[in-house]
Parts: sequence; structure tokens; C-alpha cells
Amino acid sequence: MKHAAIRAAAIALAACCLVPAAAAAARRPIAFVPLDDRPVTLQLPVMLGRIAGREVIVPPRGELGNYLTPGRPDAVIAWLNGPQARRARDFVLSTDMLAYGGLVASRVPGVRYQDAYFRLHEIVHLRAEHPDARIDAFATIMRLAPTGVPALGPAANYFAAYPLWQYVQQYANLHDPLLPSEEATAARLRALIGEPLLQEYLATRARDRDVDALVLYLTARGAIDHVVLGQDDAGRVGLHVADLADLKAVLLQYGLAGRASIEPGADELGMALVARTLAREADWTPRVAVRYSMPGGASVRDPLEYAPIGVTIGSLIRLCGGVRSRTDPDITLYVRVPNTDALQDDELVAAMRADVAARKPVAFVDLTFLQNTYAPQAAFAQRLLSDGLAGKLDAYASWNTDANSVGTALAEAIAAGAGRRMGSYDRLAQMDFTFDRMVDDYAFHDYVRPELDAYLDEDGIADHTYLLPPVAAAVAARNSADLWNRAESILHELYPGYHIAAIRIALPWNRTFETRIRVRLAPPLP
Repeated sequence: MKHAAIRAAAIALAACCLVPAAAAAARRPIAFVPLDDRPVTLQLPVMLGRIAGREVIVPPRGELGNYLTPGRPDAVIAWLNGPQARRARDFVLSTDMLAYGGLVASRVPGVRYQDAYFRLHEIVHLRAEHPDARIDAFATIMRLAPTGVPALGPAANYFAAYPLWQYVQQYANLHDPLLPSEEATAARLRALIGEPLLQEYLATRARDRDVDALVLYLTARGAIDHVVLGQDDAGRVGLHVADLADLKAVLLQYGLAGRASIEPGADELGMALVARTLAREADWTPRVAVRYSMPGGASVRDPLEYAPIGVTIGSLIRLCGGVRSRTDPDITLYVRVPNTDALQDDELVAAMRADVAARKPVAFVDLTFLQNTYAPQAAFAQRLLSDGLAGKLDAYASWNTDANSVGTALAEAIAAGAGRRMGSYDRLAQMDFTFDRMVDDYAFHDYVRPELDAYLDEDGIADHTYLLPPVAAAVAARNSADLWNRAESILHELYPGYHIAAIRIALPWNRTFETRIRVRLAPPLP
């Protein structure tokens, strides 16, 4: 990345940035400990800070682990106590990274409760060192399925590798206590899993629940100002229901209403808390209106969430530091839901176009993937690009769970709004963010990812969740080439006249589930 194009992009970025040099220097950074090293959990929160003109600093990537290799909590804690983080005024911390080494590491046995206890008590020390700082934290409630990987190469001995993870997932999705009609199924699954592995899984769930309760205790003690517990992928039925009930009881016991919440989601929580920090710095409580593409849209359910999308959206607005408001909103969040018909799509586009023309910030989220097809999402994204509306939005997100997608869009729109109010808004940084989302959520997931999966299938590789290095390298090269071509086409419609100064595309976890895009756009040449 040390070539002339990068330097040119940096010069262009500086020229377009609205942050006065003295003001930027006076602002102390946000110290952010991510959930792991994926783009959604590490890269996007940092990009939010750029949009608002606020530096977000993170531990060295090598300390954060990668996929099945856990991060190094003790090294991350050392970073928090080191000279870089000492400059921070605000802290946003993943307790899963601090306790276990990240999200995937939180789903497996190995780390003892005692280890997590002493690591998380470092937050008490952090509070003592920074008595006037704001410390927010986010944790996850363990999802029902272990991380699913094939028994292949270095993963051959991974916890509950295929096919065991499927049996564990099915067992965990039964009612607790079991319904009479489920008892035979449960007995069969227990036999397939084996009692030792099942007990390890249940013990891991219990450990995670107790660690989450510890996080609530630290909040009650004052070490943490605000905490959110996000229920990772889980529906309305399963072993997590008892965990949720226990943690809600602890929250009430400690009197944490207003300082703690429990809600669906995981990956978006870091972005939401960074957006909350930016809004607070701007002394702004964002008023957010929500408009669904069809009547009853709020009642739609994501099978990977335990609450209807209306509940999830309301929770995320509050988590980002905002409030729902139908009158005179600062941001209007447009939500496209499954089974929206052509007339309703026309009405949605017309309403967004009218808001944009009136210079009202618009965030858009497409959740039609819940129909188990990306075709409606792809067609609508292309429609937004073709008529020039996409480049005028304050946020775009799609393809993921409702919590992940809504959290991403809200965070981007709030970062932009906070930057405008502070006089530090960076338009080019927001263009980078939106372009990243369009290329990732639209081009990658709607077109390139299915092509990669088909290529692997044809090569006799049916499981795409864990690729050995030679296969991963070949797939990553195809991904980079295909996505580059689509990215250039998208940019011509999204931001006419702008060009790509630098771009790097990768598969960060040697699987086809996500891609990483590092991009810098540049304005038209004079």
C-alpha cells in the first residue's frame, strides 16, 4: 500500500476533510476493543470515526486473533494500559475479547471462569486510571450453534467439528424443558453427540452466562458506564431462553435500567456504541423515524433473532443514543421487508427521493433476504444505483440479520450527523463507507459469493466454512478479480466522476462467508 496512488488518495482525503487542524488535534481518540478482526467488527467502527472526524484507535491486529485462533486478551489489556490508549477519553470494549479472545473463542471450552474474572477486573483498574473517561462495553450471550467447521486439516480436532456441531445445534434449539414430543429426538441427538462433548458444551454456556453476569456486576459497581448484552444468533426457542431470563433477573437485581440492556444481535454492537459515543460528543440525541415498505413491517421476524424486527430496531435506536420520533426526525430509516410488492417499492423510492430532495438524511436497510433469496435485494440495489438515489443516501445496508444490517445503517447515519454538528464531517470518508457497503452487501453477497460457492462445489468442496490455505488462496484470487470489476461499475453509478485511488480485497477468514474491502476513493481530477 506504499505507492503513489495511496499518497494521492491521502492528499485528496485531506483536501476534502472539513476538520479544522486545531480542532482535530484537540480531540482525544476513542479506544476501541473489537469483538474480533472481521471487517464488520474491526474495520467499520474505525471508519465511523473517520466520518465524524474522530480518531478510533484499536489494538494491533496481531493481538486480535483470526477465526479459529483466539486473540490474546492479556496483550489487549496491556495495550489498554499502554501509551496509545492512555490518550483516550472514551472507551468501547468487547468483554468477549477481553475475557476469551473474541466471539468464536467464547463458544468453546478452554478459558476458565477464573481467567475471565481476573481479566475483566482490569476494567476496574482502567476506571481508576481514567476516572473521568466514559467506558462502555458490549458482551454476547452465547448462540445456540457452536462454530461450524469441517474436521479438516488444523480444524480436525476443533470443538464439535462437523458433523457434531449440527447435532449440538439441533439439540440446543429444542425447548427447555423438553416438550413430550421432543424427548425421542433429544435422546437420539444426545447419543449422536456423546455425553462428554454435550457436557462440555453445556458447561461453556454456563461459563458464558456467569461471565455476562459479572459484566453486569462491574457495571453496577461503576467500572462500566453502559453495557449491552447481545443475544447472538438464536430464535424464540432453545437453551438460550433460560440464559436470557437469568441475565434479565441479574440486571433488575442490580437496578441497571437505563445503564444496561439485553437485545438481539452481536456484530453490530461495537458500531452502535461508537455511534453513541460520537452523538454524545456532538451533544446530540438523534431523532429517528422508521418507515417500513409495507403495513405490518415491524412484526416481521428474523429466524436468527428472538424478537420481531420492530423491537430490534427500537432497541438499536436507543443503543445508538437516539430516540424514535415521527415528527421532525433527524434521520429517517427506511426498512424494506420481505414480500414488498412493486407498488410498495415505488412508493418507498418516491418517499426516499422526496426526503433526499428536501436535504433530509435517509438511511436504507433491505431485509428481503429473509425470503431465503437475494434476488429481490439485488434488483432493488441496482434500482437505487441506476436512478442515482444510492449515492445520496446517508447509509445503505442489506443481506445480513436484521440487527446487523440495521445497526450498520444507523451507525453510519449517526456518525455523519454527529460530524456535521461538530463541524468535523468528512464527506469522502462517508463515501468510502457507503461504497464499501454497496460492494460488500450487494456485489459480493448477491453475485460474487454465489459464484465462489459454485466454483468450490464443482471442485468437490461442499463445505465452505473453512478452506485449507491452497484452496483459500485460489478462491481469494477469484474473489478479488471478480469483485474489482463489479466495484468499478458500481462506483460509476454511485459517485459519478470519482475514482478508486486504492483498493485491496481479501477473504479475511479463509471462508466465503465474508470479504474485506479496503478502499480509498478520490474526487475527479482537476
